Amino acid sequence: MEFSVRIPFVELLGFELLRMDGGEAEIAFNPAPDHLNSFDVVHGGASMTLLDVVMAHAARSVQTDMGCVTIEMKTSFMRAAKGPLTAKGRLLHRTATMAFTEGSVFDASGKLCSHATGTFKFVSRLPTGPGSTQPLNRISTD
Repeated sequence: MEFSVRIPFVELLGFELLRMDGGEAEIAFNPAPDHLNSFDVVHGGASMTLLDVVMAHAARSVQTDMGCVTIEMKTSFMRAAKGPLTAKGRLLHRTATMAFTEGSVFDASGKLCSHATGTFKFVSRLPTGPGSTQPLNRISTD
Protein backbone atom coordinates (compact mmCIF):
# COMPACT_ATOMS: atom_id res chain seq x y z
CA MET A 1 0.00 0.00 0.00
CA GLU A 2 1.31 3.47 -0.85
CA PHE A 3 1.06 6.65 1.16
CA SER A 4 -1.64 8.91 -0.30
CA VAL A 5 0.60 11.99 -0.23
CA ARG A 6 4.32 12.42 -0.77
CA ILE A 7 6.15 13.04 2.50
CA PRO A 8 9.86 13.43 1.66
CA PHE A 9 11.05 12.81 5.24
CA VAL A 10 9.02 9.59 5.43
CA GLU A 11 10.53 8.51 2.11
CA LEU A 12 14.01 9.26 3.47
CA LEU A 13 13.34 7.05 6.51
CA GLY A 14 11.90 4.29 4.31
CA PHE A 15 8.56 3.79 6.07
CA GLU A 16 6.12 1.36 4.42
CA LEU A 17 2.38 1.81 4.92
CA LEU A 18 0.88 -1.62 5.56
CA ARG A 19 -2.68 -0.72 6.54
CA MET A 20 -4.90 2.34 6.97
CA ASP A 21 -8.60 1.86 7.61
CA GLY A 22 -11.34 2.08 10.21
CA GLY A 23 -9.43 4.33 12.60
CA GLU A 24 -6.28 2.20 12.54
CA ALA A 25 -2.97 2.27 10.70
CA GLU A 26 0.14 0.10 10.58
CA ILE A 27 3.58 1.06 9.25
CA ALA A 28 6.76 -1.01 8.87
CA PHE A 29 10.23 0.46 9.37
CA ASN A 30 13.46 -1.37 8.61
CA PRO A 31 16.09 0.96 10.11
CA ALA A 32 19.34 1.49 8.23
CA PRO A 33 22.67 2.32 9.94
CA ASP A 34 21.97 6.04 9.35
CA HIS A 35 18.87 5.76 11.59
CA LEU A 36 20.81 4.61 14.65
CA ASN A 37 22.17 6.56 17.61
CA SER A 38 25.58 6.21 19.32
CA PHE A 39 24.34 3.06 21.13
CA ASP A 40 23.59 1.35 17.76
CA VAL A 41 19.83 1.32 18.37
CA VAL A 42 17.13 3.27 16.53
CA HIS A 43 17.39 6.98 17.26
CA GLY A 44 14.51 8.28 19.38
CA GLY A 45 13.73 10.91 16.77
CA ALA A 46 13.17 8.23 14.14
CA SER A 47 10.89 6.34 16.55
CA MET A 48 8.97 9.52 17.34
CA THR A 49 8.53 10.27 13.64
CA LEU A 50 7.24 6.72 13.13
CA LEU A 51 4.72 7.23 15.95
CA ASP A 52 3.67 10.64 14.63
CA VAL A 53 3.07 9.30 11.12
CA VAL A 54 1.19 6.18 12.19
CA MET A 55 -1.10 8.17 14.51
CA ALA A 56 -1.80 10.75 11.79
CA HIS A 57 -2.68 7.97 9.36
CA ALA A 58 -4.99 6.35 11.90
CA ALA A 59 -6.74 9.72 12.24
CA ARG A 60 -6.91 10.26 8.48
CA SER A 61 -8.22 6.75 7.84
CA VAL A 62 -11.74 7.85 8.78
CA GLN A 63 -11.70 10.86 6.43
CA THR A 64 -9.13 10.45 3.69
CA ASP A 65 -10.08 13.67 1.88
CA MET A 66 -8.61 15.68 4.80
CA GLY A 67 -5.07 16.13 5.98
CA CYS A 68 -4.08 16.50 9.60
CA VAL A 69 -1.34 18.30 11.49
CA THR A 70 0.16 17.43 14.85
CA ILE A 71 -0.99 19.65 17.70
CA GLU A 72 0.54 17.74 20.62
CA MET A 73 2.41 14.48 21.17
CA LYS A 74 3.71 12.68 24.26
CA THR A 75 6.10 9.75 23.90
CA SER A 76 7.37 7.14 26.35
CA PHE A 77 10.29 4.83 25.56
CA MET A 78 10.16 1.37 27.17
CA ARG A 79 13.17 -0.33 25.58
CA ALA A 80 15.76 0.19 22.91
CA ALA A 81 14.35 -0.36 19.43
CA LYS A 82 16.38 -2.69 17.20
CA GLY A 83 15.86 -4.30 13.85
CA PRO A 84 12.67 -4.26 11.83
CA LEU A 85 9.93 -2.32 13.62
CA THR A 86 6.16 -2.19 13.28
CA ALA A 87 4.11 0.79 14.41
CA LYS A 88 0.40 0.55 15.09
CA GLY A 89 -1.81 3.59 15.47
CA ARG A 90 -5.39 3.90 16.65
CA LEU A 91 -7.94 6.71 16.64
CA LEU A 92 -9.37 7.00 20.16
CA HIS A 93 -11.83 9.85 19.62
CA ARG A 94 -12.58 12.49 17.04
CA THR A 95 -14.50 15.71 16.85
CA ALA A 96 -15.31 17.75 13.75
CA THR A 97 -11.82 19.28 13.77
CA MET A 98 -9.63 17.20 16.12
CA ALA A 99 -8.42 13.60 16.44
CA PHE A 100 -7.11 11.97 19.62
CA THR A 101 -4.86 9.00 18.95
CA GLU A 102 -2.37 6.53 20.36
CA GLY A 103 0.49 4.65 18.75
CA SER A 104 2.92 1.89 19.68
CA VAL A 105 6.18 0.65 18.17
CA PHE A 106 7.04 -3.05 18.40
CA ASP A 107 10.28 -4.87 17.59
CA ALA A 108 10.46 -8.05 15.50
CA SER A 109 9.69 -10.23 18.53
CA GLY A 110 6.57 -8.21 19.33
CA LYS A 111 8.03 -6.41 22.33
CA LEU A 112 6.77 -2.88 22.98
CA CYS A 113 9.57 -0.34 22.42
CA SER A 114 7.69 2.97 22.65
CA HIS A 115 4.20 4.38 23.01
CA ALA A 116 2.70 7.79 22.28
CA THR A 117 -0.50 9.73 22.42
CA GLY A 118 -1.17 12.51 19.98
CA THR A 119 -3.69 15.18 19.14
CA PHE A 120 -4.15 16.18 15.51
CA LYS A 121 -6.14 18.90 13.77
CA PHE A 122 -7.93 18.06 10.54
CA VAL A 123 -7.05 20.51 7.75
CA SER A 124 -7.76 20.72 4.04
CA ARG A 125 -5.29 18.64 2.10
CA LEU A 126 -2.68 20.54 0.14
CA PRO A 127 -2.53 20.01 -3.62
CA THR A 128 0.03 17.33 -4.43
CA GLY A 129 1.71 15.93 -7.47
CA PRO A 130 3.67 17.37 -10.40
CA GLY A 131 3.21 21.08 -10.91
CA SER A 132 1.83 21.76 -7.44
CA THR A 133 2.90 25.21 -6.32
CA GLN A 134 1.06 25.32 -2.97
CA PRO A 135 3.53 26.49 -0.28
CA LEU A 136 3.84 24.02 2.58
CA ASN A 137 3.60 26.70 5.26
CA ARG A 138 -0.01 27.65 4.47
CA ILE A 139 -1.80 25.71 7.18
CA SER A 140 -4.81 27.33 8.79
CA THR A 141 -4.38 28.09 12.48
CA ASP A 142 -7.98 29.00 13.27
